[in-house]
Amino acid sequence: MNRVSGCELFSRFEMPSLFKQGKIMIGGIFPVFNKEISSTSTFEREPPGVKCAFDLRAFRWTQVMIFAIEEINKESALLPNISLGYRILNSCASPTNTLRAALTLASGPEEIKSTSPCPPAISALIAESGSSQSLAVAGALGPFQVPVVSYFSTCACLSDKAKFPTFFRTIPSDYFQAKALAALVKRFGWQWIGTLQSDNDYGRNGIQAFSEEVKKLGVCIAFVGTILRTYPMDKILDVVEMIKQSTVKVILAFVPEGDFYPLMKEIVKQNITGIQWIASEAWITAPRPSTPEIYQAFGGALGFVVQKMAIPNLKPFLTGISPYTDPGAAFVRDFWEVMVGCRPVLPGERTGTEATNDKCTGNETLLNSQDVFFNVTELRVSYNVYTAAYAIAHALHQLVFCQPAGEKPVRPCLNISEIQPEQVTAHLQKVHFRNQFGDNVFFDENGDPPASYDIINWQLRDGQVQHVTLGHFASAANGDYKLSIQEEEIVWRTGKMVPSSVCSNVCPVGTRKAQIKGKPTCCFDCIPCADGTIANLTAADCTPCPQEYWSSERKDECIPKTIEFLTYREPMGIAITVVSLLGASLSLATMMVFIKYRETPVVKASNSELSCFLLFSLFLCFLCPLTFIGRPTVWTCMLRHTAFGVTFALCISCVLGKTIVVVTAFKATFPGNKVAGKFGPAQQRIIVCSCTLIQIVICILWLKLNPPFPDMVFRHSNKKIVLECNTGSEAAFYAVLGYIGILAIICLVLAFLARKLPDNFNEAKFITFSMLIFCAVWITFIPAYVSSPGKFTVAVETFAILSSAFGLLICIFAPKCYIILIKPEKNTKKHVMTKKNMIS
Repeated sequence: MNRVSGCELFSRFEMPSLFKQGKIMIGGIFPVFNKEISSTSTFEREPPGVKCAFDLRAFRWTQVMIFAIEEINKESALLPNISLGYRILNSCASPTNTLRAALTLASGPEEIKSTSPCPPAISALIAESGSSQSLAVAGALGPFQVPVVSYFSTCACLSDKAKFPTFFRTIPSDYFQAKALAALVKRFGWQWIGTLQSDNDYGRNGIQAFSEEVKKLGVCIAFVGTILRTYPMDKILDVVEMIKQSTVKVILAFVPEGDFYPLMKEIVKQNITGIQWIASEAWITAPRPSTPEIYQAFGGALGFVVQKMAIPNLKPFLTGISPYTDPGAAFVRDFWEVMVGCRPVLPGERTGTEATNDKCTGNETLLNSQDVFFNVTELRVSYNVYTAAYAIAHALHQLVFCQPAGEKPVRPCLNISEIQPEQVTAHLQKVHFRNQFGDNVFFDENGDPPASYDIINWQLRDGQVQHVTLGHFASAANGDYKLSIQEEEIVWRTGKMVPSSVCSNVCPVGTRKAQIKGKPTCCFDCIPCADGTIANLTAADCTPCPQEYWSSERKDECIPKTIEFLTYREPMGIAITVVSLLGASLSLATMMVFIKYRETPVVKASNSELSCFLLFSLFLCFLCPLTFIGRPTVWTCMLRHTAFGVTFALCISCVLGKTIVVVTAFKATFPGNKVAGKFGPAQQRIIVCSCTLIQIVICILWLKLNPPFPDMVFRHSNKKIVLECNTGSEAAFYAVLGYIGILAIICLVLAFLARKLPDNFNEAKFITFSMLIFCAVWITFIPAYVSSPGKFTVAVETFAILSSAFGLLICIFAPKCYIILIKPEKNTKKHVMTKKNMIS
């Protein structure tokens, strides 16, 4: 490093320091004083000094570094015969002051008198507390390869080796803390979180990392408040008002203690309670806010901290601090004034006009002090400082002796004066040792240590705020983590009940989430599920029921749909059964009448054989609707359509035979016409059988290729399943109907041509009427069949069958039965054969 031009500049910074000469120098920067009031630089003159307040916690960190270096100097196995020196400066928790301190340390200690204008500089630096300060130091010293080991800077941005190649730390990165905080939020089911960040790199990067983690869990960030210790009161009040207006019950404060404390006091002042606070490691164990007064609003706070450790022999070292031992030591007089309550008067110092009661007598001692400063059993950040000093010492040992500490060195392999900062950086990256507490100390490729946190809970015991450890979080190399918490021991802000924090309550059964426009996904309305869908307590949305099920009235469960088919027990089924049996009975009764009176002229004139065939077919037609009632099965579906087709084909074939007989009889009245003789009973049977056979063949092909089958139909009703017979082949079904229609039309045409026969008993007229009724019924059947829903489709088909059958029975046989049974005097050959014009 070229220090010639910079030495004069750096020496102008008047910065008091704790100093001790050694063969190898280690620098330290600590916020011994905390920045309280900011000042604006005009760049017209040298900036004024920063006004700060003494911080006991940070002063102890400086003493732990001194203690560790003195302990290392006494060890024979670590850097033997090589003394470590130190120079410790104050940063005042300010990036500007930190940069001044870093440049001062890089230029060489001013206290050393040397012929060289720039004495040797530090080989490594332990710095700093705040992430913004560490960014300034790492950015300034990085190009010169000076290694920087931080003890309390957690910003994940510092893990970027491309920007900060010489930065290391002994505290885990916020990348791991964000995972730990997200795991805590997930553990207790908090969905609606407020966040506070400090207006610096630590706060902004911490909240960003946390937000990215919790978004994966479906957690929403209600607000992000920004604070800083130097903010004016109106900005702090704005954040307080934001908290008061929000509905969140859990707030994460990713803020250093110095930035957070002014806001904490204002929250206590305004008596804002009922909020569960989650803390970052920067304030959860800080002594200044850990008071019964602050506990009123922040009691029960949860947070993560690095593991605690008790350092042996440290307490005697701390109690031995005295301004009389080393009168020139920086910060010690301020420490004594805060701790003892009086200002020490050193030999040769002028007392001035100060009040006598403010001066120390010289008999004061710290040996019996019960201040928390001397409690060395739960050291966390101090342990990080201690570990940083030892890590640097191990790196220097390996560099100087070319072997790890612990192995007996022969002689140095490198002259101390030849040590370059980049060599220390390279060996720091390789450091891996087990310290006296059993912990493995090493840095990963990003300069970070392994992540391990304790879970701290603020509890009030004996009137004092205690930081109670109630769990542990540890990350693994593969990205997994293990979170263990003693939940039953946690003191919540709400007592023993785990607080709830949601923007909208869980939707009750039967409702679903509906996103509110312009609000986060955690804020929603609950609207009822649509018909056919359900939602239980755990569902975020309504899920459709299976096809055979429907939603209950509450929309909380799927219930089987009502199965619908035409049954014998319902009124419609009973009516069809009664009418069907009535028609079949009338057909049999008519057949019995025709058989009994088969020798009478009316029966003979009606062709008794064809009439009996026709009545038998009508009997079967009346029985067909019975196959349409009841639960459809494979056999009933095949039977109902084929039986209907064949029986009606037989029926119309008989009518066709009767019509042809009537027409040929009329033709036979013309002289020389022998048609009647050629169309006897044999020909009539052939016509009936052949016409019926064609329909039988169609039905056989239908059953062979694509037969009807039972089917569940869902389209007619959402709440019902209609069981019906699917025709299988629509073409075959309409072919059966079409064939019957063709036979009916032929009958109608032939009967219509013979309707004006001169006989008194003109059967052609009755056949014409019956065919007209038959065709009208089946023409209206088709649109009614297509448009009827559910079981009414079956009812329409049975109605068409019964109507057409009754039309044939009544129109053809009612007049004959009337003559046979009511007017037997007209049942004579003379009356039957007499022409109408002759009667008149």
